[in-house]
Amino acid sequence: MAGHEFFDSADRKRRPVADPTAADPLAAEEARPTCDPAFKHGVVVGFDGSTSSERALAYAIGMARRSGSALIIVHVANRLPTTVWAGCEPPVFVDVPDHRTEVLGLELACADYLAEVPWILVERGGDICHELEEVGREYEADAIVVGSTHGIVGRIFGSVAGRLAKRARRPVIVIP
Repeated sequence: MAGHEFFDSADRKRRPVADPTAADPLAAEEARPTCDPAFKHGVVVGFDGSTSSERALAYAIGMARRSGSALIIVHVANRLPTTVWAGCEPPVFVDVPDHRTEVLGLELACADYLAEVPWILVERGGDICHELEEVGREYEADAIVVGSTHGIVGRIFGSVAGRLAKRARRPVIVIP
C-alpha cells in the first residue's frame, strides 16, 4: 500500500477540558477529532531524519509488517523559549515554522521501504516525549519506537528515550 500523509498543524489548539458542572462531562471528549481507524493499534515511531531515528524507523517498519499493523510516523516541530526562566514564571514558548516535516514527508513518500506497510506522518509541536505519548494514546498504539540519543546534550538534559521510558503508558522500544 502506498504511503499516506496527514499533517497536524504545529500550532494546534489545546483540546477543551470537560466542564465538571456540565450534564455530560464526556461531551468535550467527543469533540476531539478521531483518528483513522485503520491506524488504531499501530506502531508509533519518532522521526526527525537523524541516523538514530532512521534506525528506529527501520525497526518500526519491520515490527509493523510482522504484526500486520500500521505505522504512525511522528515528527515533533521545534519550539523555542522566548523568555529566560527567572524562577518566578515559566518561559513562554513560541512555535517556529518547521518546513522540515514537509521535506521528511516527501522523502518518506518516495521511499520504497515504506511500500510494505500503511503509514501516516503526523506533525506536532511541543515536548517530544509528551507528544509521542499523546499520539500513542490517540491511536491506541501497541508500542512507541525511538532512537537513542548520543552526545553531551542527552547526558545533561536527559535523553528523549529515557524520559519517555519513565513516563509512557505503553511499551517503549529504544533502538541504539
